[in-house]
Amino acid sequence: MANPQNQAPELRVPYWIDANGDELSTLSLSDLGKGYKLIFCFKAECPGCHAAGFPLMQKLVAGLTGKNFGFAVIHTAFDDDPRNNQDRVREMQLKYDLKIPFGHDPKVGDAYPTFMQDYRTRGTPFFVAIDPNNEVIFGDFSLDADRLIAAFT
Repeated sequence: MANPQNQAPELRVPYWIDANGDELSTLSLSDLGKGYKLIFCFKAECPGCHAAGFPLMQKLVAGLTGKNFGFAVIHTAFDDDPRNNQDRVREMQLKYDLKIPFGHDPKVGDAYPTFMQDYRTRGTPFFVAIDPNNEVIFGDFSLDADRLIAAFT
């Protein structure tokens, strides 16, 4: 029986592009498939996202594609830095050659981005794993990519 406290909230991110950089009207968890889902949160001006987060996501996508995993990346722009804007989404998708959906989830007024609110993330880089029952099974600043990939090969 599912634990309602661990149920993954539906995505409320207001802006998405698909794997080719084309705008999507929306993206839901079901759009990521029926299996496991890995979501990586970044901020364009976050040094740790570029040094560790994106390389880790590249490794995860390369190692888990075709193994019942869906992927998404969300730009959680939780500060007022104007450089953390929607245009950075496609820029990062191309820079890191990640052909998966990317979203932009901005701070609105004093409210944190929706994904940060719903999944209680605490900054960036941040990884969230959701199982096939749509339960959140992991959320943290890093994860052991080699161990995860090995578990599914």
